[in-house]
Amino acid sequence: MAIALRWYPPAWVQIKTRNQTIYLDPSYLKKYYQDHPTAIEFSTWPDEVDGLPDDLEKADIILITHHHQDHVKKVTVDRISSPDTLVLAPEKVKEILGDQIRVVAPGDELELGDVKITVLPAYNTPEGSSTRKFHKPGEGVGYLLEIDGHRIYHAGDTDLIPEMSELGPVDVAFLPIGGTYTMNVKEAAQATLTIQPSLVVPIHHLQADPQDLAVELRGEGIKVRILRIGELIMVGE
Repeated sequence: MAIALRWYPPAWVQIKTRNQTIYLDPSYLKKYYQDHPTAIEFSTWPDEVDGLPDDLEKADIILITHHHQDHVKKVTVDRISSPDTLVLAPEKVKEILGDQIRVVAPGDELELGDVKITVLPAYNTPEGSSTRKFHKPGEGVGYLLEIDGHRIYHAGDTDLIPEMSELGPVDVAFLPIGGTYTMNVKEAAQATLTIQPSLVVPIHHLQADPQDLAVELRGEGIKVRILRIGELIMVGE
């Protein structure tokens, strides 16, 4: 079965399976979509901007990695939710979404329809390249999704961590490269070589140039895909 993937900045990913629509870290931040032709605005600062980069489908499942506003905003979650949407997130996201979420933690495994979800650690390390150590162990998570034998990893906000060596086969890895709150390009290249995915997609760019990740991984036999906002890639065709 083919799986459709789309990326929206900074770390928002849509996954469409045969039967489900899944979002990871949906957070509409106006600055990323000012030039996007189908951006929709419903309010302006100082209110939360209730908008979307496209007319997106309602979610069956929403996965949130941590509580920072570039990864979760209530207005965005509400806009793509239906009464049946399941929202999974670590404990601190309750500060934003309250009882809207089902709390998860690293080590949890869930089977939801045609997807198996494994919750993984995500954090900054003292030796990592991130310059601002805002992500403490236990507060944020990453997710590994298995769909019809295909495995998709969303790392969340993290440095290179030992747990990445234990993922097993990965078809697509979404890795942050920004270098301020997460690993930088060089460390993301090290993480890619640790994980050995078939395809890596740089996310959470901040001021980093995703093309630099392709340069770092040249000759390593791993495809690097740099996506435009909302660009579609297919897995399993």
